Amino acid sequence: MGRGGAALVSASASPCPNPRPGCPPSPQPSPKTPAKSGPCTARGRSARLTRNPPAPYAWPQPLEAATMSDKTLTRMDLSEAVFREVGLSRNESAELVESVLQHMSDALVRGEQVKISSFGTFSVRDKAARIGRNPKTGEEVPIQPRRVLTFRPSHLMKERVAEGNKS
Repeated sequence: MGRGGAALVSASASPCPNPRPGCPPSPQPSPKTPAKSGPCTARGRSARLTRNPPAPYAWPQPLEAATMSDKTLTRMDLSEAVFREVGLSRNESAELVESVLQHMSDALVRGEQVKISSFGTFSVRDKAARIGRNPKTGEEVPIQPRRVLTFRPSHLMKERVAEGNKS
């Protein structure tokens, strides 16, 4: 067995220009095809290899069993779910998801809360200016006032996530 999982089939014809142990023979060059130099550079070399079968494909885990590092829910996943569950076309599903996300982000930009029943509440907080400290040097640094996005999950969502940790 050689490197890369390939076993060579031995033959007793003419050796390569630079023979190695187990190297298959090179075919004699024809007048139409120029001779190639170097070990095992003849055409059809892969036909002389016996390869191990590839490892079976590992299918992804179902979404319920996936951990945080395994899967991220994307816009495309949401539109695919709408496509399967509602029956809209893929384009209409993508447009619907995009429209919902756009309405949510527009409301947050205006400073409104976005409350989704049994899921949670997105809101924007205005943070005042303050004096911070560089932890490496200890130097005081002014922090400018800013707006930050916060999410507060509903009690049902908290319970659902907690139960997911138990199983």
